Amino acid sequence: MEITFTLDEIHDAASQCLEKMISLKVVAVYGEMGAGKTTFIHAVCDVLKVSSVVGSPTYSIINEYAFPLGRIYHLDLYRLKDEEEAQQAGVEDCLYSGNICFVEWPERAAGILPERHVKVFIEAVNEHCRRVRILDN
Repeated sequence: MEITFTLDEIHDAASQCLEKMISLKVVAVYGEMGAGKTTFIHAVCDVLKVSSVVGSPTYSIINEYAFPLGRIYHLDLYRLKDEEEAQQAGVEDCLYSGNICFVEWPERAAGILPERHVKVFIEAVNEHCRRVRILDN
């Protein structure tokens, strides 16, 4: 699945991607710095009716949000050096909790991701437009 969208269309894009994204619970979100990973995850959380404040977990590593069907974990592994540091931070507990997990910078701890997860690639097409590509493995 591939969708190109503007910021004004982000909630529609999130809605279109939602079922495919959360089908396996763990969603690894790839993209360059500034590509819109956190913004897109925020839009997905809006669509899921998350009642908590959604923000970037860059410094906390893990944010937890409540939504009508349970919990969502939003992880940002950018500041982690390796898988060992991810394990010490409790990342595995989230990944294998059975809850929905969005993982930014998953390449920092690729070896601890569940074998089956959804890969989401976000890229800037231009200043106003983003492209999201979704693959499951």
